[in-house]
Parts: sequence; C-alpha cells; structure tokens
Amino acid sequence: MNDEVIVHTFWQSLRGTFGRGVIVLLPVVITIWFFNLLFTTVDGIISPVFDQLLYRHIPGLGFVSMIILILMVGVLSRNLIGLAIFKFFERLIFSIPLARTIYSATKDLLNAFGGGKQGRSFREVVLVEYPRPGISTIGFVTNELSVELDTEPGKMISIYILNPPNPTSGMLILTRRESVKVLDLSVEEGLKLVLSAGIVTPGTIRDKKG
Repeated sequence: MNDEVIVHTFWQSLRGTFGRGVIVLLPVVITIWFFNLLFTTVDGIISPVFDQLLYRHIPGLGFVSMIILILMVGVLSRNLIGLAIFKFFERLIFSIPLARTIYSATKDLLNAFGGGKQGRSFREVVLVEYPRPGISTIGFVTNELSVELDTEPGKMISIYILNPPNPTSGMLILTRRESVKVLDLSVEEGLKLVLSAGIVTPGTIRDKKG
C-alpha cells in the first residue's frame, strides 16, 4: 500500500468520523439553541415586570413565572369554569378580524402536531408526486373539499408538505385522492420521517390496505 492510498484512506476515515460527530452533535445543538431562545424570549417579556416590583433583576424569574402560568392554565382547562372563561376569550378574539385569522391558524397548527385524535388537522400520511412527475414526497392530508371549476370539477384533498427542519413552514397543494398513495404510517411516524430528513424511518414504507 503506497503513501497516496494511505493518505486517501486516512482522509476518508476522517471525513466519516467527522460526519458521525456532526450527526450526534447537531440534534443536541439545535435542542439547546431552541430552549435558549425560548428561555431568553419568555424571560425578556415577563422579567421587566418583576424588575419594577422588586427593584432588581433576577435572571430566570420571568421564565419560571411563565411555566407556573402555563400549569395554572392547564389546570383551569380541565374544569367547566376554566373552559367557560377560555370560550369567552376565544369568542372575543374571533370578533377581531386579523386576530381571528392568526389565532385560528396557530390553533390548527398546534392541533396538527398535538397528541390524540380529537381536533387533529393531519389525517393521513400520503405519497404524492411533487414538485414534478417522477419525484415523490411525503405529505399530510389536512382536509377534503369540493372544487367547482369550469373544467374538471369534483372532490379534491388538501395536502400539507412540510419544509424541514421548520414544521411551521411548508407548501399546500390540492389534488385528487386517486393521484396519491395513502401510506401505512401513523402521523407521528410520518412527522419523524420528514423532520429527520429521512434519517428516522420505519424501515419499509407500504401502501395502506383498505
């Protein structure tokens, strides 16, 4: 084995090792970055209130207060009085045109990624040819609707195609149900597949029977 082959093997091994290190560290770095951004944002909103009350700045106090507030709201949402209060504020928000649009879109998006079946926006995981024939991508059926056009009217489905790694952005397309293949994947499995850029897979993707 000559020196050129040894050097090539060394650099190939080094690239492979570096790549594995990136794969291991990247999820950790993204997670730390997300929670640091969340902590800084929430703490920056509430901390000035405590700064004026206590005449001093205590780092993290605003964030802890937000956690307590979220827990209190969660407890209230489990009883009839709390639900009545939230319904009142929801009707109030719906009475404001722009706020109604933002609130509805945000609520639907959170329901799409939330656990459980009730209120979930993502109904099925499908394989659809996009952005052109011959190339397939994973999409999520969000609704069924009737389209009335001068040409080819009929039933269509709306499909949301995620834009990883940011699940809040993506592409909405409309197509006929017969042009897609429903996959034998749960919504959670589909989300893991897409948001991991294909790294986390169930092994085999099959059509859903029946």
